[in-house]
Amino acid sequence: MLSEVLVWNAIIGGIVFGVVYALIGCSLNVLAGVLRVINFAHGEFIIAGSFFAYALYTGLAIHPLLALPLCAVVFFVAGRGLYYLLVPRLAHSDEPETSSFLLMFGVSLMLVAIMTWIFEADIRPFNFSFEPINVTLYKVENAYGEGRHGRVLVPTARLVALAVNAVIIVGLTWFFYRTLPGKALRAATMNREAVQIVGINIHQLSSTAFGLATALAGITGVILALVVPSIDPNGGADFTLIGFIVIVLGGLGHPVGALFAGIIFGFVEQFSNLLLPQAAAQMVGFIILVAVIFVRPTGLFGKGVSK
Repeated sequence: MLSEVLVWNAIIGGIVFGVVYALIGCSLNVLAGVLRVINFAHGEFIIAGSFFAYALYTGLAIHPLLALPLCAVVFFVAGRGLYYLLVPRLAHSDEPETSSFLLMFGVSLMLVAIMTWIFEADIRPFNFSFEPINVTLYKVENAYGEGRHGRVLVPTARLVALAVNAVIIVGLTWFFYRTLPGKALRAATMNREAVQIVGINIHQLSSTAFGLATALAGITGVILALVVPSIDPNGGADFTLIGFIVIVLGGLGHPVGALFAGIIFGFVEQFSNLLLPQAAAQMVGFIILVAVIFVRPTGLFGKGVSK
């Protein structure tokens, strides 16, 4: 029989990592939906955000929460600059999607090389914690109700990361459904030609999408530094893969769907690790991915995308 403490830890871990994966999927969905660019460097942008927070904290003693707005601004500007430097040239290619795949794969290798050059290949511990270090969320009684035999402890940093993520997700939902730029981005994921017909500058909108996706990736990296106590310059590929799983599950062109899909994947991952051997647990998310593709190719929340 499973320990009640382990079950509660899996639930809390599913929520915490689920909202992180949701943010990864949402940012990648914006880029893939608007630009039709396969960004295989997205995970490296996330790791770069983690190292950004690490450098500010170790070098300038800047609190990671204060690094969030700085990271958002720096990565947004860098993302827009990278768009104008690279992406418009893909339009002259015979196969833009294949070219974008090769281009962004090259960017990912470049980012890994830069981070390895600056921070070396070693995994860097991010020795930051809040006071108190842990928070007791739940005390488990024994079967006879006598005394206590277990406590559900959650690192305060994870609770802070969860709260920050929740605020960002609410802000993104408001942005996509209540503001004109957000509605324009959603419209572009459905039909780029129609957006241009009504007079919207597609290149400016696309650069905004690239900057927003890059900024969200950097912010996710800062939050991830609070959730995971170490940073690996070669760990970006895992997060890129998770991002693609989330947008397939949630549906391309459906940012809120990506949010729900990220939380679903977080729960699946945590309970798979709890109930199954490690080798088998890694397959569960991909089994669900394949099943969704067969049953509902547009994703759990998707309605299809016009070309």
